[in-house]
Amino acid sequence: MLSGLEEAADHARRLEALGVDGAFTFEGPHDVFTPLVLAAQATTSLELATNVAIAFPRNPVQLAHQAYDLQLLSKGRFTLGLGSQIRAQVEKRYGAGFERPVARMREVVGALRAIFAAWETGEQLDFRGEFTSHTLMPPMFNPGPNPFGLPPIALGGLGPQMVRLAAEVADGVLVMPFNTAAHFRQRTLPAIAEGLARGGRARRDLTVTGEVIVCCGRDEAELETARRAGRWLLSFYASTPAYRPVLEVEGWEDLQAELNALSKSDRWEEMPGRIDDAMLVTLAAVGSPKEVAAEIVARFGGLVDRVGFYTPYLVAEDTLGELVSALGHASKEEPG
Repeated sequence: MLSGLEEAADHARRLEALGVDGAFTFEGPHDVFTPLVLAAQATTSLELATNVAIAFPRNPVQLAHQAYDLQLLSKGRFTLGLGSQIRAQVEKRYGAGFERPVARMREVVGALRAIFAAWETGEQLDFRGEFTSHTLMPPMFNPGPNPFGLPPIALGGLGPQMVRLAAEVADGVLVMPFNTAAHFRQRTLPAIAEGLARGGRARRDLTVTGEVIVCCGRDEAELETARRAGRWLLSFYASTPAYRPVLEVEGWEDLQAELNALSKSDRWEEMPGRIDDAMLVTLAAVGSPKEVAAEIVARFGGLVDRVGFYTPYLVAEDTLGELVSALGHASKEEPG
């Protein structure tokens, strides 16, 4: 994950030097696209992505221009990652519509495909949907074909309906990091298979990124910092009703209601203490770089194309470098 705003370029250079394949931004205290503009011009091989840009508050034409320009600036290294977020955030924070999110997301992807096609081929833009319509693209606003190709579109998903949609219509699926090995195998993988079948697609047509919350340290002090941050993030996610299915698979569904009640009472400081050690190591990859690498391979080995790290704390770059190296060695040793 790229940190901050002004330091995004320097951070991207350091990540590239550490051997990381890609970096992403998420919707936090800064705009999700701006840091990638800085990173694109500061690097030469680092792949860049939004992970994720919240789709519904944005107009597809705006998204298309932002994605096109980042693909141009990065010389073909950009992926447009989109997500739906949850109803409360979309309606109360963004003031946008959320009803029928799967159908709405299908339209966003369809509109983007139509806009990109108009730019690539010059064909008449004629997309008419239930939530959005686009029927005008004068030459003055048409950038023409992108010399680096069209940016891939990936969808973030946790629930089976959104994961199925991603596998059916998108170039990639970003598996929500609030997950467990059991939930991934029991619910995510079947939804991917169903979506591919609906779209008449093969597994090779979809890039699956398995994301995981990482709590990694080379000594006990680093590990304790990582564990505290991991518990805070997990308690925040677990308080959300939309993420309850992950807890249900593990038999922890009562935790969701408990944490939700604490959050509504503004008792945020009490929430991390509800994440015990067993929950922490099941929901996150915890330990030394070698231990975390082994856990990631055990969770995703042979099942995903890429792995994304979520570190809810400022991980030491030497630690990250060791993790990248350890994961490379561990994945080569994995059968198949």
